[in-house]
Amino acid sequence: MSEGKTEAHGPRLPQIFARRLGGAGEQADIVPQSRLSGPIPWVIAIMVALMVIAAAGGLTLRNTGRAAAAELSGGITVQIVEARVDERDRQAVKALAALAAMPGVTGAHLVPQSELDSLVEPWLGDSADAVGAGAVPVPALIDARLAGALTPDRLVGLQAALRQSAPAARVDAQSTWLAPVFGAIGSLQWLSLALIVVLALATGAAVLLAARTALGNNRATIEIVHLLGGTDAQIAAIFQRSIARDAIGGALAGSSAALVVILLLGRSFAALQAGIVTGGTLGLADWAALLVVPAAAVVLAMITARWTVIRALRGML
Repeated sequence: MSEGKTEAHGPRLPQIFARRLGGAGEQADIVPQSRLSGPIPWVIAIMVALMVIAAAGGLTLRNTGRAAAAELSGGITVQIVEARVDERDRQAVKALAALAAMPGVTGAHLVPQSELDSLVEPWLGDSADAVGAGAVPVPALIDARLAGALTPDRLVGLQAALRQSAPAARVDAQSTWLAPVFGAIGSLQWLSLALIVVLALATGAAVLLAARTALGNNRATIEIVHLLGGTDAQIAAIFQRSIARDAIGGALAGSSAALVVILLLGRSFAALQAGIVTGGTLGLADWAALLVVPAAAVVLAMITARWTVIRALRGML
């Protein structure tokens, strides 16, 4: 073939290679779409669904941790540990008055005995008289909230001040009770992120294998196109567009399935009506972040396909 013919065919290659050609009323692709896609749309749909669910779980855990930390910030619990009921009640009243007079205390109230009885009822039975009679001493509880940061030194100072009026008083920061829970939430967030990364790598690997398989199946056609003057970038664009269509279809299907799962799980957790759970509700920014996941999967598939094809074409001719 002469150089003139090669020049003539070169600029027209994208149209010749990409569009449907045929005669006698029939049309066919030079590289059929079915030979490029295979199971890739289903693989991408599954990966995207799992990534969106993992991302939603991570965002929910983050919101739950933040809501719990904000609710417990500055909160303290004062326990009056005294076996004698009359002495316990007397010290509780004095401790409550002392807290109300302290600077930086924004609120304090004595937890009613009925609430304490309901808390211990699953373990001690439903007999409030037995608890009140001193069979099983239950400390009086005072729930208080402080302004500003709750440091260990501040806790020690409160403990010392309360001991003067209530020797049996013990001061605990409410946030310390949930410190193991916060640690577990943080670990689960990192696990969600790691799962998303692994699924993204698996998606890229699947696209890479699909692109290599398509190149091998269409090697003869690609060599002819090379002889006609087609460039690696032009050929790669054909495969990239094919993968992009598959990735978009798979991403839409996967994200739709994930949305149904997230909504069903959200309704189940909302029915619990627990404070720490309701604080994990997804906001508008969270839903926007979830939409980025399928879009990123499509971009990842396109970049992987183009890189794989160009890298393989360089060694063909």
